[in-house]
Amino acid sequence: MLVKDAVGHFGEDLAARHLEAAGLQLLSRNWRCSAGELDIVARDGDVICFVEVKTRSTTAFGDPVEAMTPAKVNRIHRLALRWLDEHRDSVRWGSLRFDVVSVVRLAPGGPVVEHLKGVF
Repeated sequence: MLVKDAVGHFGEDLAARHLEAAGLQLLSRNWRCSAGELDIVARDGDVICFVEVKTRSTTAFGDPVEAMTPAKVNRIHRLALRWLDEHRDSVRWGSLRFDVVSVVRLAPGGPVVEHLKGVF
């Protein structure tokens, strides 16, 4: 496994635990289709949350959330529509939200996890 992939897996695992501890119900992790992948899909009450996880070892090259480009946001929106279409018979929802979980792995004092709600 590449170091980049290991860092990503670490961040996604930490983000999933963080979301569950905050009361969200995980519906999908690493959901894939031909157009790409959604990191986490979760339920927060009657809200379906599409969560992009951004993990960095340090902030030397910027905060993880800074990696969210307009192209990535558009891709996640398209993937969310596909996920909803695929799950239309099994998942009911009132609204949608697009979140980012930022993970800095080697922060002083241990990993830092920040859940940014409704950021795009």
